[in-house]
Amino acid sequence: MNRSATDLPDDERPSTVTAGFSMGLVEIDQGARLSPLQWIERRMLSRPLIGPVAVLIIALIVFSIVSPNFGTLQNFSLILQQVQVIAMLGIAQTLIILTAGIDLSVAAVMLLSQVAMGRFAVSVGLPVEISLVLGIVVGIACGAINGFIVTKLNIPPFIATLGTLSIFYALNIFISDGESVPYADVPPLFNWLGTGFRVFGTTFTFGQVLTILMFILFAYILRNTAWGTHIYAVGDNLEAARLSGIRVNRVLMSVYVVAGLIIGVTAWLLIGRIGSISPTAGAAYNLASITAVVIGGTSLFGGRGRIMGTLLGSLIVGVFSSGLSLAGFDSLWQEFTIGLLIIGAVAVDQRLRKIGR
Repeated sequence: MNRSATDLPDDERPSTVTAGFSMGLVEIDQGARLSPLQWIERRMLSRPLIGPVAVLIIALIVFSIVSPNFGTLQNFSLILQQVQVIAMLGIAQTLIILTAGIDLSVAAVMLLSQVAMGRFAVSVGLPVEISLVLGIVVGIACGAINGFIVTKLNIPPFIATLGTLSIFYALNIFISDGESVPYADVPPLFNWLGTGFRVFGTTFTFGQVLTILMFILFAYILRNTAWGTHIYAVGDNLEAARLSGIRVNRVLMSVYVVAGLIIGVTAWLLIGRIGSISPTAGAAYNLASITAVVIGGTSLFGGRGRIMGTLLGSLIVGVFSSGLSLAGFDSLWQEFTIGLLIIGAVAVDQRLRKIGR
């Protein structure tokens, strides 16, 4: 007579490992005996934010001890200002990486969008509000182009966006004639996100507020909507998602379009951050956005990660840059440290992937 699993002795019962699409959650039977390292690994697998939070807290404590000026509210505001563009681009990058893709063109799209805003307002003479919207539409269009190449031409995201990186950057230089729009000629609305308000004697900008609100919005969307669930499903296993009835190409296309929208808004944020419109400012943000996503615990292989992890990853980059600078270290060592963090984050991700299988 066949016996169910519950009829078997304790030592013969199979342990249960259940992997979910959305967060890569893992459930382990209560009888399993884990070493301290295994316990930590399981917790990190089920709660992806543990690692980034731990790194950030340790860094804050260490740098506050090393440099008395580090732990001030003013320095914290400065760190937020420095990482807000990276963080916003990181939202777009996270959406794409969650689908097991990557976007190497985010910085080029941002530059093209801001240059378009400047051209429409300053050269063409359109109303500033319309110019702002059109610049964001340029970002959406670029995202749609990336999505079309990936979904309709079946070109891998890495190759597709590597190609559009060059195309969008060339268009950016062509449209701008390689010239910047100085602060004096930039309409006040374009610089509005760079203005701010004072809290406890420290200035915070509207750009910082917008960045935080965007993270809250997309954290909610990814956790509480069908679209968010589909994004995780596609990244976790594309074929399984397709067989389950998810319109994979539609999901991928929507992700690239929404990413383009976010990048277009980030172009507005960049203008407020630097106070001018430059066709070359912000080119380094491309790799920085990927860095924030990876350090924040999102898997480069898709299907696992949290949008708030990207915010933490951005803050970690800013904290290490600020802390090492205040401690007297050269920028060379800042880059060195960030490189170590990237390698460490990917190594942890690889380990967690093996555990989750």
